[in-house]
Amino acid sequence: MRIFITGGAGYIGSHVVKELLKKNHQIFVYDNLSSGHRQAVLGGFFIKGDLEDKNKLNQVFKRYKPKVIIHLASFIEAEESMKKPEKYFKNNVLNGINLLEAMIKNKIKYIIFSSSAAVYQPQKFPLKEDSPLKPFNVYGQTKYLFEKLLEYFDKNYGLKFISLRYFNAAGADLSGLIGEDHRPETHLIPNILKVALSQKKYLEIYGNDYPTKDGTCIRDYIHVSDLANAHILALKFLLKNKKSKIYNLGSEKGFSVKEVLEMARKITSKKIPAKIKPRRIGDPPILIASSNKIKKELGWQPKYSDLETIIKTAWQFYQNYPKGFDR
Repeated sequence: MRIFITGGAGYIGSHVVKELLKKNHQIFVYDNLSSGHRQAVLGGFFIKGDLEDKNKLNQVFKRYKPKVIIHLASFIEAEESMKKPEKYFKNNVLNGINLLEAMIKNKIKYIIFSSSAAVYQPQKFPLKEDSPLKPFNVYGQTKYLFEKLLEYFDKNYGLKFISLRYFNAAGADLSGLIGEDHRPETHLIPNILKVALSQKKYLEIYGNDYPTKDGTCIRDYIHVSDLANAHILALKFLLKNKKSKIYNLGSEKGFSVKEVLEMARKITSKKIPAKIKPRRIGDPPILIASSNKIKKELGWQPKYSDLETIIKTAWQFYQNYPKGFDR
């Protein structure tokens, strides 16, 4: 099957591509390489392009005639989104509309969307798909708005979608060939491991006065390979049932920043010094998922999402690529 993946050179996208290639799908990766890496794309056909370019999108769709779109391309940093909201609305929403319009124009009826736990108003835990939606930051607002767009495109044009609300993707492929390499890096586990590699002097912990057991933020970490596998199941469901659905993707366990740091110290056998810094804007205190719906309806079962495996696989990747992918 011909599958078109926006953002396929990114962290999550490259893992999704790898899993789809195992199933012998014909993959077309569309990425502007603003944050992704060509080296991370392990197969398929690569097209350098931007969602802002409506003409190129239409040309590519007409030429390759994909059956399904997997849409991962977006800006993802919550703190930056609060400082540069126009950047996030333009890329994550307006450019997303370009993609949807090109799909309708070229009669492509199926899309799997990379959404986020950031769409929720974090109150009661675990968060379920019907929990209140009130994004804590601009990044979450853009994901929420695109989900609403998908609902209207379903109603008006018959476009069927599955929206996967990711919690904290982490870890690396078990092969050690691909992993997380953002520049600059703002995610917790990579930054901890950069200290272990002596690339940073210490870990910055943003806030220790949250209403949690040790004062630091609590997050639900899901291994990126488990997340990628969920896309395979979503694809099968979407094509078979032709119904739009929304699912959470998380491990259903919460770990504080300090707990993650202690596990990394254990695995790396490094001291990994840390310093407390002021809170970052846009950070909710706790995010923990209920993934019961996707387990029940699609049969998804995470295999690698215990914290020890997540950090071990990430550490293996950084030992293979201590400075990240080649540019």
